[in-house]
Amino acid sequence: MKTAFIDNREFEIIEGETMLDFIRRHKGTQLVPTLCDAPNLEPFGSCRVCSVEVANAKGGPTKTLASCHSPVAEGQYIFTSTPSVKELRKNIIELVLTDHPLDCLTCEVNGNCELQDVAARVGIREVRYPEGANHLDKKKDLSHPYMTSDFSKCINCYRCVRACDEVQGEFVLSMAGRGFDAHIVKSLDQSFLDSDCVSCGACSQACPTSAISDIFQSKAIHATEKTRTICTYCGVGCNLEVASTNGEILSIRAPYDAEVNQGHTCLKGRYAFKFYDHPDRLDAPMIKRNGQFEKVSWDEVYDYITDKFTHYKNTYGPDSLAGISSSRCTNEENYLMQKFFRAVIQTNNIDGCARVCHSPTALGMQRTFGTGAATNSIDDLKDTNCILVIGANPTDAHPVTGAKLKQFAMKSGNVSIVLDPRRTELARYATYHLPLRPGTNVAVLNMMMHYIVKEGLVDESFVANRTEGYEDFRTALMDLDIDKMEAVSGVDRNLVREAAIAYASAPNAMSFHGLGVTEHSQGTFTVMQIADLAMMTGNIGRRGVGVNPLRGQNNVQGSADMGVQPHQGAGYLDVTNEEVNKKYNEFYGVEVPKHIGFKIPEMFDAALEGKLKALWIIGEDVVQTDPNTQKVIKALQATDLVIVQELFMTETAKQADVILPGASFLEKSGTFTNGERRVQAVRQVVPPYPGSKPDGQIIVELMNRMGYPQPEYTPGGMLEEIAQIVPFFAGIRWDRLGKNGLQWPVAPDGTDTKILHSKEFKRGKGYFEFNGWRETEELTSHAKEYPYILTTNRELEHYNCGAMTRRTANEELLQSDYLMIHPDDAMKHFISEGDYVCLESPRGKVDVKARITDEVKPGIVSTTFHFPEIMINNITGDVHDSEAMCPEYKVVAVRISKSKGKYKREAIQR
Repeated sequence: MKTAFIDNREFEIIEGETMLDFIRRHKGTQLVPTLCDAPNLEPFGSCRVCSVEVANAKGGPTKTLASCHSPVAEGQYIFTSTPSVKELRKNIIELVLTDHPLDCLTCEVNGNCELQDVAARVGIREVRYPEGANHLDKKKDLSHPYMTSDFSKCINCYRCVRACDEVQGEFVLSMAGRGFDAHIVKSLDQSFLDSDCVSCGACSQACPTSAISDIFQSKAIHATEKTRTICTYCGVGCNLEVASTNGEILSIRAPYDAEVNQGHTCLKGRYAFKFYDHPDRLDAPMIKRNGQFEKVSWDEVYDYITDKFTHYKNTYGPDSLAGISSSRCTNEENYLMQKFFRAVIQTNNIDGCARVCHSPTALGMQRTFGTGAATNSIDDLKDTNCILVIGANPTDAHPVTGAKLKQFAMKSGNVSIVLDPRRTELARYATYHLPLRPGTNVAVLNMMMHYIVKEGLVDESFVANRTEGYEDFRTALMDLDIDKMEAVSGVDRNLVREAAIAYASAPNAMSFHGLGVTEHSQGTFTVMQIADLAMMTGNIGRRGVGVNPLRGQNNVQGSADMGVQPHQGAGYLDVTNEEVNKKYNEFYGVEVPKHIGFKIPEMFDAALEGKLKALWIIGEDVVQTDPNTQKVIKALQATDLVIVQELFMTETAKQADVILPGASFLEKSGTFTNGERRVQAVRQVVPPYPGSKPDGQIIVELMNRMGYPQPEYTPGGMLEEIAQIVPFFAGIRWDRLGKNGLQWPVAPDGTDTKILHSKEFKRGKGYFEFNGWRETEELTSHAKEYPYILTTNRELEHYNCGAMTRRTANEELLQSDYLMIHPDDAMKHFISEGDYVCLESPRGKVDVKARITDEVKPGIVSTTFHFPEIMINNITGDVHDSEAMCPEYKVVAVRISKSKGKYKREAIQR
């Protein structure tokens, strides 16, 4: 055991730790003060306040060192509080205070200022230096909707610069000038608003004073409560610390001890929370009578729904009713929703938003591995050598994970491969960017696997011992028409070959994929190929490898886990299996149906055919976000009873017959499951908005009204029920979740699982199946008349239909959807930056403002669907993934022309 000494007392050291870490581990955080040190930043040594005296032997000469970045060595004697060290620290702080405003009593961070704390600890009572030149006249920057700065309070500790570099990887902040003139600048010495700042707030949280802060004054101490909960936006699952007083949310910060986000979050998680008490919130149940919504009591609306549901069930049968649950709701609420339809209505007509995003992921990985979830954790990036990112733009759609992937890509020696039609931010840093034509994922991945076989890079031992079907798969790969695949994809075969060799040669390689994989007619097959790539190279079952889908919504993983799908009940159990059916019947105490129910597209078809009489939708704006908007509207209008449970009057809510006001994530308790299978506690921060109820409570109350005895909703009680029917939740209990949750499967004793398929696959052996590329019907039917390909994407500032983010200051940062168009295509159609472009498909027309960029290739255009004024899904189509029925948002045949804004005006009038 190696040891060193702190103030003449011997303690064990850990190889590689700094003196400061060593001191803190044994003596706590208060013995040695710091200013430039932060929990999520690399040691830097700019302030020297952490200085200690060090001798290499007992009684030997000492040297003053900054403990934060000096490694501790065996046998060293470290003195933390000698008179000379104390005097040095005091002198440093006095010098800092000569150029710092002493307005502590009125300062935002009074009582929570690290400079103030350190000054008190080192014994500052006066500043002995005479008044001289200073920077106290610096003006505040209040230009940004969220970020603020007052550089008169800057102490040049570099923490903001390092947070921007090391945490977010944005490099917006830097230090300009030298000596007395050294100062922080944003981008090219611009304001926060004009800079390239992405508003993540990492700099504000890192700043030890109020030199950089935010409009919510998140470092102020006037909050009376702080609640740990989980973000409601994407599937990363960031931990949040919410400050509140008297039922009002004041600010949100990111806890440093969160395993998922380690003190980081994006602008949505940190700042876009003011939707929770927006005046647009629904505040009473409503029933539409004579074309107008009328507010009613909860008792009246429950009686109305119960009478209608009972009538339809008895008259037309249980399958005349259907439900769409929400990935924004908790696991417990999703479980209750599927239980309501299976046990109360007695139909399997239950589905969720996974249908339109990651249903091919679940199906493809289940076919190949037996389990449709991420094999590893994001933390495994520390142990990988290569990342393969396919059909995902994580820096916009999954920003905290995206920042980690970007940090990986920027480090020399790491290999990063990006398959994406757009030159995304990650693609700019990639070792290999394969800019394939939308709809050709299968072609390019088959090429990659062809070259892996051809170059002799297959892990033959892994394939032989842990997989089946490989020989037929290999034969089909070697028969691949490389000329044709190169031609259809538009990617040079040599580039594909180099990327394939890099992936297969890496000691450890991880893949990440998003909706650019799944939202295609061959989405399931592409997911199976990604799994095949991992198996044939042995990249499964250990740290730093695996297949890791980037989940789009906060609980899209959990909603599927809970049985929100028509073919599998809670725990992914097959509803058509006799033994499973018997298990459900006994557990629920009623006869549960054995036939597969309607998927969401089938619900709409059934409605148009007059077969669907009632549809209950929770938290999904299907009119704005599902493809072929006009068809969706017609389907809702053809349904006798449409119930929408929402926060706001969305485009879908406008089509409803009954509206139920639900609760936001800040107003309820339960669990979310993030993209790495981590089940985390969502804790209520404030009471539900007046007139609304938590979604789980609404479902339970309706279950009881319908005659099914369901206990009152509590997260603990629901988890106990779920643990009895969902095998991989067996050991999950509310009191076991703690701060960082548990990754399923969780054993009865509470032991969780970081890595799947370490020794064997859920299905026994991994399954190889070859699937050849096939052109999408969208292009074979329409490409001649509509020669451009429209693909869809997300923007950092907004989330899905924008119902929440458009009711925050995020709308000041991005006010409209826009169309990315290549300069050559813009010139051909006389389109200039900011002009309206008419996008026309076989389904209709929309007008979108042009953003001219070479991020897309000629012939490809790309846009978002965050704003109902544009309603992009008026032009998307009915082509779906052949296996999972996920819509093909990523390939839409269109033609483009310069527009006079006619269809923009029509959209506004709607």
